[in-house]
Amino acid sequence: MTETTMRDLKIQNVYQVTRGFERSLAFYGEVLGMKLKFRDGEKWAQFDANGGRFALSSPEEAGPAAGSNTVIVFEVEDLTAAREALEQAGAPILAVRDMGGHGSVLTARDPDGNIIQFFAKAARQD
Repeated sequence: MTETTMRDLKIQNVYQVTRGFERSLAFYGEVLGMKLKFRDGEKWAQFDANGGRFALSSPEEAGPAAGSNTVIVFEVEDLTAAREALEQAGAPILAVRDMGGHGSVLTARDPDGNIIQFFAKAARQD
């Protein structure tokens, strides 16, 4: 095991990449009864799954994760430390994306080749 760890790790989100955004939005919202919390056009829709977070993503918003079906997003306090731990473990880093005031996301692969992402909230500018 590596010396660098991510003790602050928690699941931030799980999302499905969809090519039929409206159809999927209706399925998860109307058929499954999830409450829509946030929507960004046809790029992203966030649902409340009884206190958990589930979302739909367009292929463009998912970026390197677009070929995956389900993507787990882990929230971390320090994205740089997360990247260091992943690199020490030999995990391929696919992309890092700054989402402005929302935060940043790092996309990598696990040992089985599955896409995983790590999200850090943007620092508050109070």
